[in-house]
Amino acid sequence: MDKSSNSRKPSGVAGLDFQDPHGQAGAQGKLLEQAIGREVKIFREKLGLTIAELAKAADMSAGMLSKIENGATSPSLASLQALGRALQVPVTAFFKSYEEIRDATFVKAGQGLTIERRGTRAGHQYQLLGHSPHGPVMVEPYLITLTHQSDVFPTFQHAGLEFLYILEGNVVYRHGGKTYDMHPGDALFFDADAPHGPEELRKLPIRYLSVISYRREE
Repeated sequence: MDKSSNSRKPSGVAGLDFQDPHGQAGAQGKLLEQAIGREVKIFREKLGLTIAELAKAADMSAGMLSKIENGATSPSLASLQALGRALQVPVTAFFKSYEEIRDATFVKAGQGLTIERRGTRAGHQYQLLGHSPHGPVMVEPYLITLTHQSDVFPTFQHAGLEFLYILEGNVVYRHGGKTYDMHPGDALFFDADAPHGPEELRKLPIRYLSVISYRREE
């Protein structure tokens, strides 16, 4: 009999790792402690209170308050209620930043969403690399690939700001009344309300990043 058999770890099921079943919960708890600590500190500083002054008002030690603000300990409900009374805010106010939606979009190489825009049929490919469904500002990052010479150079004009970064090739890009001879590593940041677009395709293929940002109501 293999003496090492008794020390074997249970094998994973459907990709699950049994070695640290509390790892995720522990990480979430730490994030909550840090979020509460940030809010307590923000409210304290808004009132112009020192740690010692707030600790006295909340009937706790300055050391304990310092640990709470630094996210080093998980405060009890009684402690949060005492801090809420001292800061004149509801207990729920301490959870505000933790409950806010934090968006993230991950796109594998070559899997960006292909978007139909003017110029697509002229050998211009637009791949959307992410999106921001929440918040006051919309951000649209695109990977644009130009593969064919064409007499069709689409001109764009829209609200917001745009940032270009050339990855490959050589393009002369127009913005308003000016043109820019752009090579790999070159960047252009501009007001997108002015007419803009590729003016001359000098070296194909051309690939560049385009990041457009604008207020959601626009």
